Amino acid sequence: QVQLVESGGGLVQAGGSLRLSCAASQRTRSSYTMGWFRQAPGKEREFVAAINWSGGSTYYADSVKGRFTISRDNAKDTVYLQMNSLKPEDTAVYYCAAKTRSIAVITTRYDYWGQGTQVTVSS
Repeated sequence: QVQLVESGGGLVQAGGSLRLSCAASQRTRSSYTMGWFRQAPGKEREFVAAINWSGGSTYYADSVKGRFTISRDNAKDTVYLQMNSLKPEDTAVYYCAAKTRSIAVITTRYDYWGQGTQVTVSS
């Protein structure tokens, strides 16, 4: 069982930056692909970014490509989401998730989820 805890959310003005962190309760370095998803009010949860176990492969949703960067520190069992040039439409609860094997963009492919952290971007 992997427990995930997100942090780093908050309120920021449009054009600003935030860095989200997701700490895992056990070693994820050798086994788990990590992903970030988000869910805005009244909308379905959507894929944002994912990174494979080694950090050598990443994948982004088109809506965040060039603005967000996913990374991981396997020594700390932590994954990050650096968010730059934030827009009001980025406002959502952001969730960290973990799965074995390869990167996936579908929520049902992920086995473990954090509780989420709120990101609010004001215009």
